[in-house]
Amino acid sequence: MPNTPVNNIRKKNVIRYNGDLCLVLECLVRTPPNNASYCQMELRSLASGRLIPVRTNIGASFETLENSVKRLELSYESDGTFVFMDPSSFEESYVPRSVIEDIVGFLVPGQAYDIMFVDGKPVTVNLPGAIEMKVTEAPPAVKGDTSGNVLKPVTLETGLMVNVPLFIKEGETIRVSTEDKSYLGRA
Repeated sequence: MPNTPVNNIRKKNVIRYNGDLCLVLECLVRTPPNNASYCQMELRSLASGRLIPVRTNIGASFETLENSVKRLELSYESDGTFVFMDPSSFEESYVPRSVIEDIVGFLVPGQAYDIMFVDGKPVTVNLPGAIEMKVTEAPPAVKGDTSGNVLKPVTLETGLMVNVPLFIKEGETIRVSTEDKSYLGRA
């Protein structure tokens, strides 16, 4: 793979940093007065998901890898592997649960997601800002408990727990933020 100088690395590139595949979240070239220029990057490890701050000199270069994003539909989960299908070609892609452990609660069968591929292999799932999910368990509201903004915990179809207003009942479909797992409204 080609080595790319840091001043040519852009957001959403995938680079190899210390032997780990990392997604570039931010890459800024800084030129302070009376000092040498440097590059400040924020990377996300595709293996562990942790954020890595990097500060390097302007002459450094990193191995960049080919990446692409495809919109695929989640079919099912089997033995710790999520199976995504291309709705037009019916080609299946397999993503191990260990790679996407932190977002499993948002993966609803039948919904489409953006899957990032690096060198032809799926490495991560990009979630939209909000997901629509069905409420499977909702305790009844307590009579008289209506002063202020009162919330109750409900369970969604994927097992995710979310706090919602008292009027939400079992069987309803709601919108949930993928950033902070907050209730956004009815679907």
